[in-house]
Order: sequence, then structure tokens, then C-alpha cells
Amino acid sequence: MRTVGQWRLGETGGSYFCNMAAEMDGPLKRALVPLLLPEKCYDQIFVQWDLLHVPCLKILLSKGLGLGIVAGSLLVKLPQVFKILKAKSAEGLSLQSVMLELVALTGTMVYSITNDFPFSSWGEALFLMLQTVTICFLVLHYGGQTMKGVTFLVCYALVLLLLLSPLTPRALVTLLQASNVPAVVVGRLLQAATNYQNGHTGQLSAVTVFLLFGGSLARIFTSIQETGDPLMAGTFVVSSLCNGLIAAQLLFYWNAKAPHEKKKQ
Repeated sequence: MRTVGQWRLGETGGSYFCNMAAEMDGPLKRALVPLLLPEKCYDQIFVQWDLLHVPCLKILLSKGLGLGIVAGSLLVKLPQVFKILKAKSAEGLSLQSVMLELVALTGTMVYSITNDFPFSSWGEALFLMLQTVTICFLVLHYGGQTMKGVTFLVCYALVLLLLLSPLTPRALVTLLQASNVPAVVVGRLLQAATNYQNGHTGQLSAVTVFLLFGGSLARIFTSIQETGDPLMAGTFVVSSLCNGLIAAQLLFYWNAKAPHEKKKQ
């Protein structure tokens, strides 16, 4: 038998550890719920210690991947922007391809906002859209069409505001998202054709292309898990295939140089 002193010490120690667990539980719960886990999954994993609860682990993986993609999207196209600015040229970039990619990103963003999908399932579309608009302007600017570039920016902003307004029918938004598949396919094929005709990839950024490829692959899983929307998931399947084609061309033309670069050498 334990003495009274031992019993009290045990009680005190138990209370101390319980208090410590309670103190740690508060900040941890605030950090994870609802950003990465619903409350029932938090209780399942961190209260009941069911660490192999598959449905909750899928949610945690999907949310983590989604937020990682959104965070990474802040930098995905910046290498492309900086490469154009440094070269003062957009050679090798197909304006039609960039425009079609912008249409696809806009469709995904508007469709997701309209359907109240979690930000972690589509947030990168917002940041990629802003960077793609910048690239569109730079392609026009370095092509000697600066005023056309400014007009494009104004017109795009007005169209985006209209699409996000209550005046736009939901059916039109769904149609816009459905048009993403042909837009992505045609856009990437145009870029692939430009690369093939030039025999090089010009100012196309390898970092940007490979990040887009990896992001679209991960988005197939997160779209199925977080939205359950076959239209969204299908779009990312097609996007992954098309981004994979451009990535393969980059590897194939890795040592090929543009004609003006050869002359400089």
C-alpha cells in the first residue's frame, strides 16, 4: 500500500500532467481546427489517440497539401516574370497559350467561389491568376504593344468583377469551368507547337513549369477529397497531362539555345 504522502504526490503529479496536457491542447487545437482538421477528427486523433483513422488522415493530408500548394503558388510564376524582365524579352512564350491559361484559372476561381469550396482547394488559382495577368502584360509590353497591354488589364478587371457579381447566372459560371478542359488543352498545345517550331523553349522558366506540373498532380487528390466535384478533378487530370508535355519538352530542349543567344557566343 502507498502512504498518504505517496498518494498525494501521485495525485499531484497526475494533476500536473493533466494540466500540462490541457494547456498544450488549447493552442494545438486552435492551430489545427478548422484549418487542417474538423473538430471531430481532432478529437479522434489527439484525444482518443486513434492515429490510424484513415478518413481523418485523408482530410489532414488533403488540407496540408492544399495549403502547401496555395502557399507555393505565391512564387510559382515569379521565376517566369523575373526571367522576362531580366531578358527584356518574352521570346518563346505563346501569348495565346498564356491567355487560355488565364481563362482556365479565372474559371476555376469563379466556380470555386460561387460554390463556396474551401480556400485550400482553389486558393492557388487566385495567386496564379495575378501572376499570369502580369505575364500577359509583359508579353504585350515587350512585343511593342504597351497600350494594348494596359487596355487588356482594365478589360480583364471589369470582366472578373462581372463574373463574381450576383448578376452572373450560376449556369454561366459552370459553363466557364467546363470550358477549362479545352482551354487548357489548346493552350498547352499552342505552347508545345511554339517550342517545336522554335527548336527551343526561349524564356520559358523550368522552375515554373515543373512547379505547375507537380501542383496539378497534387490537386487531383485534393479536389476529390475536399470538393468531390468531378468537373474540378477532371480539369486537373487534363492539366497534369498537358503540363507534363511541356515539362518533357523542357527536358528535351534543355541544351538548345535561341538563335540570338548562339550569335552572342
